[in-house]
Amino acid sequence: MRKQSHYYSVLVMFGSLLYLPLLLNATSISPQEAENHEVEFHYWEGHEKGPSKWGELKREWEACKNGKMQSPIDISSYKVKIIKNMDNKKVYKPSNSTIKNRGHDISFKWQGDAGSIWINGTEYPLQQVHWHSPSEHTINGRRYPLEMHMVHQTNGEKVKNKIVVNAVLYKFGKPDPFLFGLRRHISSMIDQEGEERKLGKIDPNYIISSPTKKYYRYMGSLTTPPCTEGVTWIVNKKVQTVSRGQVMLLRKAVHDSAERNARPVQPHNEREIHLLLPKS
Repeated sequence: MRKQSHYYSVLVMFGSLLYLPLLLNATSISPQEAENHEVEFHYWEGHEKGPSKWGELKREWEACKNGKMQSPIDISSYKVKIIKNMDNKKVYKPSNSTIKNRGHDISFKWQGDAGSIWINGTEYPLQQVHWHSPSEHTINGRRYPLEMHMVHQTNGEKVKNKIVVNAVLYKFGKPDPFLFGLRRHISSMIDQEGEERKLGKIDPNYIISSPTKKYYRYMGSLTTPPCTEGVTWIVNKKVQTVSRGQVMLLRKAVHDSAERNARPVQPHNEREIHLLLPKS
């Protein structure tokens, strides 16, 4: 019990020091009341705007219904092809950021250069992070309590697939340090769709508490409308931990239609899934 108590004391102290800019320098900008806002899409299955209807709501959303490389998917171990000597590199750095309640999720965005991920020699700058609960991807049929998406995008004219999303899954356990630092801001945004706050410089390296060098990779799509395809997905093999309270706070903050903001898994359609391993 003493060791556990000591861990949480260290966590609180670490979170307080690491996220002091979040607590002191946050500036509220562009608050919008959401009482009369009409939700563009729903997460409730069976709703007229639910996931199975997304592709019928707008012409530019047709990929949600007709696409053959849709995400998320179930990642089954027996279907995975192992590839060694992967060519992935991440270099992140502190940059000015904002947090926003987008109604269907809580997002965290960088305004300046927050670093990039390199895949096969192509640089994809980090744009934003957001969360889904429960997880959208499943592993061998298991759905986890939470999933985070780190969205990267390049504007390179010669690059065909311009978006890379690094997904991280979470199981219940010790609190996530990054969400711990955001708790006051998320709490103040409950039911405030459109609320956005400047948080100052935040280092993306602190987002993933236990980095891994093993990833699943496959080609898919955005998991929200317009469900654009040609997205490179990198799903961390190592599962992180998050507390039940942190998950409940993320759910409470968003619109009622998005408390469980996970799109159902989509057909594989014979796509390859690679397990990328580091150079030995």
